[in-house]
Amino acid sequence: MKTLEDSIAWQKSRILVNAIYQSFYKIGDWIFYKQIYRAALSTMNNIAEGLERNSNKELLYFLNVSKGSCGEVRSMLYVAKDQNKITQEDFWKLFNQSKELSKVLSGFMKSINAKA
Repeated sequence: MKTLEDSIAWQKSRILVNAIYQSFYKIGDWIFYKQIYRAALSTMNNIAEGLERNSNKELLYFLNVSKGSCGEVRSMLYVAKDQNKITQEDFWKLFNQSKELSKVLSGFMKSINAKA
């Protein structure tokens, strides 16, 4: 089993967390910022928690939760765009990062299921 630092999914989630922080901390809407940041953190931390567990069943559970949180980030990005909290350019950058992470998580889950 991979360590979290070796996991591509965890690495990509770390990048997304930092990008979300950089894009939203400065806007001053603390309720919105905290929600999207927590969703991004949940994505990253659930990958870590799953990787530290002792079974593929538990890993799959946490990767699934992580994928859900990644979807929450994407949903909130639409709200941010609709409310003019971010530029179109920032929206697409963050959207593509979260979409790529979701694909990586799906592939990771498929590879675990294939080994079972």
